[in-house]
Amino acid sequence: MNTSSIFKNYQRHPFHLVDPSPWPFVASVSAFTSTIGGVLYFHAFQQGTLILFLGFLSLIFVMFVWWRDVVRESTFEGHHTGIVQQGLRFGIILFIISEILFFFAFFWAFFHSSVSPSIDIGSSWPPKGIITLSPWDIPSLNTLILLLSGCTVTWCHHAIVANQRTQALLSLILTVLFAVIFTLLQAYEYSVADFRLSDGIYGSTFYLATGFHGFHVIVGTISLISCFFRIYNFQLTQQHHFGFESSAWYWHFVDVVWLFLFVSIYWWGGSY
Repeated sequence: MNTSSIFKNYQRHPFHLVDPSPWPFVASVSAFTSTIGGVLYFHAFQQGTLILFLGFLSLIFVMFVWWRDVVRESTFEGHHTGIVQQGLRFGIILFIISEILFFFAFFWAFFHSSVSPSIDIGSSWPPKGIITLSPWDIPSLNTLILLLSGCTVTWCHHAIVANQRTQALLSLILTVLFAVIFTLLQAYEYSVADFRLSDGIYGSTFYLATGFHGFHVIVGTISLISCFFRIYNFQLTQQHHFGFESSAWYWHFVDVVWLFLFVSIYWWGGSY
């Protein structure tokens, strides 16, 4: 090999130049398919459920293969240097800020109609004919469960930093268990509710806000399960565990959003 080839192959900067990947394009198509399927499902089209399921299934597939590539680049190829990890941290922070603005739109719609109810909904909130859910039943239990999950995910973070692998795995199992229980309880709450998404502004804001929060819980749960297997396979260490840190930040964001949902929509916005 001549001198020019050596200089060509030598990287003079600490940044990671990502190889071409099909997953961003596939992910965008999957997300678009899920959106179309959701709209068709909401409007009771015959194939809406199938399209929504296929889009969501393809998203799960993309999450698996894309995260697989990122794990390979960071753990086995060593591309995630300190500078790269700092850039990833800024990226996660900006992503969480965008999620805050996403939920801000739902809260804006809720308070726009609830603070000053129009005559179209009976000049009262909740609107006439809506039987709201008691905040002190399943919602309060789910609040306790999410707060406990926030404690266990913090316990896991400290265990990773202290190189306590057994504690890290145990605390992460508890976190995932709390997340699954939360999701099942919310699904049961939806099944026993006396109002639906089509029941005016209350049903729309309630199910969109709590439903998208539930979707975020599912995504966070999948991310934490991925972190569990990475810890189990010795891929996350004391010095290199940003994959878990990003999942933990996301999970704390999910916790905080739920507290706002509980106080505003369930408690303040209910009739109790």
